[in-house]
Amino acid sequence: SQSQAGNHSMNFLIDHNIEGYAILLLGTITAGGWLEIVPIEFVMFEQVGLAVNASDRVVWNFAQTNQMILLTANRSMKGIDSLEQTIQEDNTENSLPVITIGNTDRMTNFEYRERCSIRLVEILLDLDNYMGAGRLFIP
Repeated sequence: SQSQAGNHSMNFLIDHNIEGYAILLLGTITAGGWLEIVPIEFVMFEQVGLAVNASDRVVWNFAQTNQMILLTANRSMKGIDSLEQTIQEDNTENSLPVITIGNTDRMTNFEYRERCSIRLVEILLDLDNYMGAGRLFIP
């Protein structure tokens, strides 16, 4: 089956509270030469007009509708509009996974970032197998 990524880039919607870490991560991905293999774009809330205080549900639905992979830190697991609840209720086999950085405190560590970037690329290269997976933690 034709991979979703094809030749056009895969867009990641970057959770507003990890923008700084995401920029570090993208730098690591770029330095590793991965963009030659998988074109990736990181998109910030501001660029797409999402409010920084948008609920997890709104953010998840936006990402799915626009065929973006949500990249997040560990957003809360509680409440009616939490990411966890939203995925449980709305996730289908055609839903893109949500990729969660396991430990943002370690993102300043190059080795940790490199592991995250490699894992991210692995997921993209095998995206068909991760459709509907819900939440994936990296590295």
